Amino acid sequence: MASTPTIYPVILSGGSGSRLWPLSREQFPKQLQALTGTHTLIQDTALRLGPETTPKVAAPIVVCNDAHRFIVAEQLRAVGIEPKAIIIEPEGRNTAPAIAVAAQVVADDPNALLLVMPSDHLIRQPEAFRVAVATAVPLAKDGKLVTFGITPSAASTAYGYVKQGDSLHGGAFEVAAFVEKPDAKTAQSFLDSGDYSWNGGIFLFPAKIFLDELNRFEPDIAPKCQEALDKGSNDLFFFRLDAETFATVPSQSIDYGVMERTDKAAVVQVDMGWSDVGSWSALHDESEQDEDGNTLIGDVVSLDNKNTYVRSERQTTAVVGLEGAIVVVTDDAVLVTDRAHDQKVKDVVTHLRESGNDVATAHAKTYRPWGWFQTVDEGDRFKVKRIGVKPGAKLSLQKHWHRSEHWVVVKGAAQVINGDQEILLGENESTFIPAGTTHRLENPGKVDLEMIEVQSGEYVGEDDIVRLDDDYGREN
Repeated sequence: MASTPTIYPVILSGGSGSRLWPLSREQFPKQLQALTGTHTLIQDTALRLGPETTPKVAAPIVVCNDAHRFIVAEQLRAVGIEPKAIIIEPEGRNTAPAIAVAAQVVADDPNALLLVMPSDHLIRQPEAFRVAVATAVPLAKDGKLVTFGITPSAASTAYGYVKQGDSLHGGAFEVAAFVEKPDAKTAQSFLDSGDYSWNGGIFLFPAKIFLDELNRFEPDIAPKCQEALDKGSNDLFFFRLDAETFATVPSQSIDYGVMERTDKAAVVQVDMGWSDVGSWSALHDESEQDEDGNTLIGDVVSLDNKNTYVRSERQTTAVVGLEGAIVVVTDDAVLVTDRAHDQKVKDVVTHLRESGNDVATAHAKTYRPWGWFQTVDEGDRFKVKRIGVKPGAKLSLQKHWHRSEHWVVVKGAAQVINGDQEILLGENESTFIPAGTTHRLENPGKVDLEMIEVQSGEYVGEDDIVRLDDDYGREN
């Protein structure tokens, strides 16, 4: 392999973070949220390498689902990153197919190295990560599939482990074994031995070697991914894999599909302040705490609590006399558990989903490419919404057969098409749109537009919409 490879970051953004419910949900998962700082997790992931990284780092390839595409694009734009590609998976087929597609995207570069990173991990010491990447580059150039082993800080039973084998140059090792999540006694023995690290799911390897090994062990995956890529199509600034073909791709993880079976695996151990932020207790550990070990976020009153995480996204929340508790309040759900049981939060999500409760997957605030809306009240034949529109954005030209709408601007300015009229509304001004009338809402200003929408009629469901024109390519 040539001596001047290019690193292509591959950001995998398909997870739902169900163990952080009700904050993280399928339609707006944890990687799209700022949990511990000013940037969201996916923004931190995209910024992690930095401009000083060598060798050359290309723009990232992001693999995500259809529901998140506009939010992902907007969040990357907000931190000055223009991705090489945002690839839309029609459905999740696990990590091996997602990485295979990214490898095929860069197949014209024989020196391409893929740096595979989950979008929802926290790394407190990115400089240590960059040093580890520099250590791994020569190994990858030599044809190794490198995993980054996280230096364990505790005998955790929540992670898989990587056992170090023979020593390689630069402080790296051959991989002797990948080990599933152990019991507590086994995890302690791993920690005591010093030969094991946590499997963080971060990898660096040549794109070509990865595809060769994938074809060796899972011969049905790469050809189908290539076919889905060939039959796919551009959609605005996204690329959609062909849905019918991609549905036939076997679902497989990179761990089971390649890393546990290849003889080319190597491990670089790194202590970089890593967390998968995979539970409320993990988030508590990574959050600022007071002298009693409490993390208090939002409008919270706390008396005589210890080692407790309390987060209120809305109303005043009072917590008294708890120890080791998790209390999370959102607009439409409340979670109360103790740290010892926080891994079972995902079971709550499963129960809610099986019972048909939308609170399992959707937030009260729904995000759209133009902004967001939130239902604040509804009943028989009416619904009241708050609507936010980003500067320069506009909703589709549309009409509704079964409801009328009354719009009141509370912040900013609104350019409105209402039938054959085009009007500009300022704060405290309003317009009424009868059922069946063609209309459109646009924010012509440089600040966010916020308004109240009151719907009334025989049916006020979200599917009563006829789109006549749409800037975002959404079908009627």
